[in-house]
Amino acid sequence: MSTAIELTGLSRTFGARRVLDGIDLRVRRGEFLALLGASGSGKTTLLRILAGLDRPDAGTVLVPQARTVVFQEPRLIPSQRVLANVAIGLPRRADTRATALTALAEVGLSDHARAWPATLSGGEAQRVALARALVREPELLLLDEPFAALDALTRLRMQDLVADLCERHHPAVLLVTHDVDEAIRLADRVAVLRDGKLVTDEVVSVDRPRDSGDAAFVALRRRLLADLDVTAVPA
Repeated sequence: MSTAIELTGLSRTFGARRVLDGIDLRVRRGEFLALLGASGSGKTTLLRILAGLDRPDAGTVLVPQARTVVFQEPRLIPSQRVLANVAIGLPRRADTRATALTALAEVGLSDHARAWPATLSGGEAQRVALARALVREPELLLLDEPFAALDALTRLRMQDLVADLCERHHPAVLLVTHDVDEAIRLADRVAVLRDGKLVTDEVVSVDRPRDSGDAAFVALRRRLLADLDVTAVPA
């Protein structure tokens, strides 16, 4: 399986603070990596470098040209209808509209093609953002806490949708999240970023479908919380 992300000695400094300190990381095509870390740990900085929105001060970054990002905010263009938002960036061809409609169908929003972004719920808007990202068939999908602003039930539904879409499209995925349970539920591997370094990179061996009450799930949650330096473990 080909490599989608290869980082060697990646470092990034802001002023006197080294946010990323010699990061080495490899993610294969089709692999789902969740990246955990406290606020300010450098997770989003790492994602922005992978997306080409920031540059490292040292090290090498190898990523595919075909990559897309879904942020916490859907970032839809309010003056464009839903279908036009999905089709943004696609080459103008005879099948462009059909391709965008297929992407909307995949996220369950076929009947919202002519809707305006302002009329969508938070979950619907984020599904449009997912359709816009995946319609380009990226080799690398970057997710920057895309469910953080959603209510608990919508968040669970969106997690299921992302898992299903990634199974169909097979991009490499890097998910930045604060939610340990979300990371375990979705990812093939979970990494922990602390003080600018990757202190954990563990394969998730919990059987799917993953139940948060499963003994293996609970044990991994405890290890990850300890790596995050969280001493109070939820029941």
